[in-house]
Amino acid sequence: MSAQKAVRVAYFISAHGFGHAARASAVMAAIGETFSSVHFDIFTQIPRWFFDESLSDLSFTIHPDKTDIGLIQKKPMEQDLDATLQALDHFLPFDKENIRRLAGLIQKQQCRAVICDIAPLGLAVASEANIPSVLIENFTWDWIYEEYVQTHPGFKKHIIYLNDIFSSARFHIQTEPVCQKRPSTVLTTFPVSRKPRRIPSEIRRLLRIPTDGIMTLVTMGGIPEKFNNLEEVQKNQRFYLVVPGGHSDYLWKNHLVLLPHHSNFYHPDLINASDVVIGKAGYSTIAEVYHAGVPFGYISRSNFREAQPLREFICREMNGIEISEEAYLQNRWGEALPMLVEIPRIKRTAPNGAEQIAQFIHSLLEL
Repeated sequence: MSAQKAVRVAYFISAHGFGHAARASAVMAAIGETFSSVHFDIFTQIPRWFFDESLSDLSFTIHPDKTDIGLIQKKPMEQDLDATLQALDHFLPFDKENIRRLAGLIQKQQCRAVICDIAPLGLAVASEANIPSVLIENFTWDWIYEEYVQTHPGFKKHIIYLNDIFSSARFHIQTEPVCQKRPSTVLTTFPVSRKPRRIPSEIRRLLRIPTDGIMTLVTMGGIPEKFNNLEEVQKNQRFYLVVPGGHSDYLWKNHLVLLPHHSNFYHPDLINASDVVIGKAGYSTIAEVYHAGVPFGYISRSNFREAQPLREFICREMNGIEISEEAYLQNRWGEALPMLVEIPRIKRTAPNGAEQIAQFIHSLLEL
């Protein structure tokens, strides 16, 4: 009896930070659980190690194509609009020859569907290849860019172009927290996040955190950030600060645990093992903290349009305290720790949005 041929799916992923790759990885893992054999052709400039870590049991091929521009970041909380606009001017409209090349590739691979995590290039490729496209988003770039038209009028032409591209998706899925509800949406899901793999006690043991210690994860969503007052914060002997991207190597210093940007610790495991999370209110961090139910000291980006809908979701659905950008920039975020540790953890019963999407994709492919 011959082996069943793998179902192939193309997945185009925005390389704006690691949040979109995290959400896409959660969806791919859930799809993998529904099919006996599946192979993903992943188009993105996110480094391969991220998918090796997140998709350890799945078959996939990485195609290092630029799929969108997003927003070019100076720092985790600061974007460069001039550089973003310049990059958009070079990237859009899409190169027709490149669209034909990619369409031919996914046709040759016999991909059954094209899924896009806000990467508009994939929608154009799917249209050229006449393959069903699925857009997964909690915002789209045209909506984000509208915020900047007054100071940077050059965004306007790109907004019009991208709106047409995003509207071409055959199926439109939105994941909470949704920034702008769309009438074309066929499915709205709970937050989508990768699942933890190890039990909290094992993670804490590996991090050398005692059972009575308060583990505080400090995360800026995959973008390394230098914190200048960690020693001051960790003088409170109750708290152990774990900082991914906090050092070029593994470093244990009193109550500080500094991890390299790419460490042996799976980020959902770190969140699930924590008593408190301090971090930037980006999508993947919110989703992972939501499902873990951990109290969240969140920092919103005032100059990013996504910030207000995300803040409203956190206030409505999660337990936490907002840390102002001013407090973050002045390195006073540690003041929130004693209050956060008194906030109860939430026990979740809602499904992971990744499972809801996987069920939809299974129905789409009629397998």
